[in-house]
Amino acid sequence: MKPALNFPAEVLLKAQGVRVAFFDVDGVLTDGGLYISEAGETLKRFNTLDGHGLKLLQRAGITPVVITGRDSQALRVRLQALGIVHAHFGTEDKRPAAEQSLQALGLDWMQAAVIGDDWPDLAVMRRCAFACSPLNAHVEAQAMAHYVTHARGGDGAAREFCDLLLLASGRYAALLEEWQR
Repeated sequence: MKPALNFPAEVLLKAQGVRVAFFDVDGVLTDGGLYISEAGETLKRFNTLDGHGLKLLQRAGITPVVITGRDSQALRVRLQALGIVHAHFGTEDKRPAAEQSLQALGLDWMQAAVIGDDWPDLAVMRRCAFACSPLNAHVEAQAMAHYVTHARGGDGAAREFCDLLLLASGRYAALLEEWQR
């Protein structure tokens, strides 16, 4: 079966060679809303499509790294369930965190992609070989992005980014085939 998914050729070329993908959380892996219980606990809504995309990246040899300005038990539980081991929590200045991850993985900015939605993501977006933002991202993040998703943050944007990276890496069709056996 031929994949139904399609991205512009120039976008796929820009995303080739990516070996690490940086993800913001609020506004990318979630809808950006903060749900706070009466007890003060922060609750977050995650999309299962996005979660499966993160798992597929790992299977394809692309390392997902989460860099977020906030921290919550809900996020930590979700990342653990997805098997994501590279994460930086409570990080307002995301560039040093990204550089630390690149160094630990033995990679450089030309092998990195990012999906971000707001000003704290801009320094990483500017340096990565490929930058993406969700449909509902701040205008400055969209202006810096090589690709703006058709989906909103928390509603499939991260999956669209993952699928794009998988197509650019040449691994999408083989992974899709595995699920059809």
